[in-house]
Amino acid sequence: MARVKEATAGRGADVVYDPVGGDTFDASRRCLAFEGRLVTVGFTSGRIPEAPANHVLLKNYSVVGVHLDQYYAWAPKAVQECHDDLVRLHAEGRIDPLVAHRHGFDEAPHALTSLGTRATRGKVVLTA
Repeated sequence: MARVKEATAGRGADVVYDPVGGDTFDASRRCLAFEGRLVTVGFTSGRIPEAPANHVLLKNYSVVGVHLDQYYAWAPKAVQECHDDLVRLHAEGRIDPLVAHRHGFDEAPHALTSLGTRATRGKVVLTA
């Protein structure tokens, strides 16, 4: 939390994307700025977290769930539009995803083991 506060001049994060849940969710909600947004997309930690209503009220933040499969079912056009926007933003250099590990396709078992044991940070990319 201290690093987030330091990086934001004490304000906190406007948006936190959380695919982990559990303790990460708990820490993430404490790092939010006033009127921030916590986007939860999964619970890979194994623990489904809870957001105390008093904390949500005091910091006036939103907790938003995003279940991609539901978008494919209910709004497939939105998925395509979002993908197109992300590709455009990347091409313009406006976003730069953290790709920390690159492996040849023949190293896929090793890459998957690294993901499974949480020995990775950022994206893991397999190349042909």
